[in-house]
Amino acid sequence: MIISSYPTAQPKILTVTQLNREVSQLLNDHFLTVLVEGEISNLSTPSSGHIYFSLKDANAQIRCAMFRIQQRRLDFKPENGKQVIVKAQVSLYEPRGDFQLIVEHIEEAGDGALRKAFDALKLKLLEEGLFDVTIKQSLPALPKAIGIITSPSGAAIRDILTVLNRRFTAVPIIIYPVAVQGESSKNEIANALAIANQHNLCDVIILARGGGSLEDLWAFNEEIVARAIFASKIPVISGVGHETDVTIADFVADLRAATPSAAAEHATPDQREWLSKFINLEARLLQQLQQKLGQKQQLLDWLTKRLQQLHPGKKMARNAQRMDELELRLNQAIYIRLRQNISKLETKTANLWQFNPAIIIKNHEQRQLYLSKCLINITQHKLDQLNQQLLNASQTLQAVSPLATLNRGYAMAIHLPSRQLIRSSEQLAPGDIIQTRVAQGQFTSQIHTIENN
Repeated sequence: MIISSYPTAQPKILTVTQLNREVSQLLNDHFLTVLVEGEISNLSTPSSGHIYFSLKDANAQIRCAMFRIQQRRLDFKPENGKQVIVKAQVSLYEPRGDFQLIVEHIEEAGDGALRKAFDALKLKLLEEGLFDVTIKQSLPALPKAIGIITSPSGAAIRDILTVLNRRFTAVPIIIYPVAVQGESSKNEIANALAIANQHNLCDVIILARGGGSLEDLWAFNEEIVARAIFASKIPVISGVGHETDVTIADFVADLRAATPSAAAEHATPDQREWLSKFINLEARLLQQLQQKLGQKQQLLDWLTKRLQQLHPGKKMARNAQRMDELELRLNQAIYIRLRQNISKLETKTANLWQFNPAIIIKNHEQRQLYLSKCLINITQHKLDQLNQQLLNASQTLQAVSPLATLNRGYAMAIHLPSRQLIRSSEQLAPGDIIQTRVAQGQFTSQIHTIENN
């Protein structure tokens, strides 16, 4: 037996309040914000405006509290039995030690949320005009080919092919395989519609799948699919689900069929009806041909008798004689008219030579040449006179120019700062500043003495 020499540590004793507070702190630190799905039960709405309820699933439940200030962001009324998703903080109500969720936001789960998204998208596309019946395309009476966008392994494709084979087997079928459920289905359907329009191998498209829940059919409620249908230049028939199922694709499509089989019936004519029409048209065509042939035979008989009565040989002989007579008269008329025109031409030619402007033009040209020479002589003389006057004026100006005087040794002085020309020493006083200009440059001086003599 070993006896420890160290004292035994005493366990820490907590109060209930301390324990609940530490558990609450531990929960807050570990679970910051959680999303929990469940069914509302035990809903309570006291006068404080807060709401209290339990969130449960098949095996467990948890108490929840949502304060009044958080309820302003709710877009639906919480009720018992509704499946919801809550965004909450995990907490502990310390006075009772109850484990609970402090709810920040609630949204409907499952079909409720999907139905809300369905209604919102439906309203949005309606306001944009995607459901407008006036712009929907009409279906071809006899399509050259039918495009089918659906799952290649579903029941819908088998139903469609059965109907098409029964109603009109001669129409080619092009299948664009896509997923009709799951995350990728909306993009596959939109891409298939775009590819069908790009290739332009068919002139009607069946968009179909079998029945299912709202969630199963959700790919046909996606905005990308709706806009792809609206953008299609090829008419689209929507055959999604059962007769009671309605999708956004049904509203945008050019025609909504209750089922995939009904879509196939809308896309093709009934070959029995067409065969009956062909038989009726053939009978009517034969009747009209016989009637037309009888009319033409009667006309032929009448024309034959008429031809026999009016033998063309006699008429041709009369016409030949008449043509010879007209030819002779025509030649005579042409000869007479030609002689008249020649006579007129000769007369007018003679008159034209009498008034020939060539002589007048030549006289005017000679006069113009003479006047041009006179103008040149007068102009040159006048320029000589003006040059001589300019020369005389320049000589006179040079003689009286003050610069010429300066060149002869004289100078010119002005008083500063008044810049008055100095003509007498009486204009100056000792200390005055003058500026003197000589032939080459100028200089400034100060007066020291003045002599008046």
